[in-house]
Amino acid sequence: MDHSVIVSDYAAMDRVLKEERAYILNIVKQIKKSGCNVLLVQKSILRDAISDLALHFLDKIKVMVVKDIEREDIEFVCKTLKCRPIASLDHFVAESLVNADLVEEVASGTTKFVKVTGIQNMGQTVSIVVRGSNKLVLEEADRSLHDALCVVRCLVKKRALIAGGGAPEIEMALQLAAYSQTQEGVDAYCFRGFANAMEVIPSTLAENAGLNPIATVTELRNRHAQGEKNAGINVRKGAITDILAENVVQPLLVSISAITLASETVRSILKIDDIINTMQ
Repeated sequence: MDHSVIVSDYAAMDRVLKEERAYILNIVKQIKKSGCNVLLVQKSILRDAISDLALHFLDKIKVMVVKDIEREDIEFVCKTLKCRPIASLDHFVAESLVNADLVEEVASGTTKFVKVTGIQNMGQTVSIVVRGSNKLVLEEADRSLHDALCVVRCLVKKRALIAGGGAPEIEMALQLAAYSQTQEGVDAYCFRGFANAMEVIPSTLAENAGLNPIATVTELRNRHAQGEKNAGINVRKGAITDILAENVVQPLLVSISAITLASETVRSILKIDDIINTMQ
């Protein structure tokens, strides 16, 4: 909502200021009554989250204010402190607060951050402080950490590892191609198409490694046809080797999710305008 207030005389202006002062004082009194001495305030997208007058009153009652907390950080803060965010003044009571031994502002190089220690009944969260010489290094470190956490998440959800280097994809392609020979009509074409699609992954891996994708995938297909199920593309050596012996593995959930989501996408596209009558 966007609105404006036009004040025509000084008396009205004085009443506006008094009402604002009374309104803020009421909020500050409620905060003091609850026993709060550290206040975490979410950043507002429309205006300043807290006014100078409110900061003045809160300073008088010895309340530390941490303002402009990002919206996506609120959930993490609540999980760490094991509390619920308060959206209404009616819910600002002692039962909604949590206790910590120390809240302080800590300097780290040219930046500062708020550190909370001695939290009673602390949640199972971890804060990682990443440092770097420039923004590019920090973003790269952030991406690396995110990738590592995703790997851990995959292994926690499904505790299984398979060979990497395109080995499982090319093995699936061979098995599906062989199975398509036993089918007739449209089914045979579908299985063969799925098999060809699986070969895209090792082909792309070979291309990214600077190898000849056609020659590499052909050799990989031959090695798997001879029964070498763990044969994969060794990027470091630029050749086809036993990828498990090189300790190159990947979480099973990654491959399952990729195949499942890709198949669902294709099915959704084929359903458009009755391209094909899919069987539920």
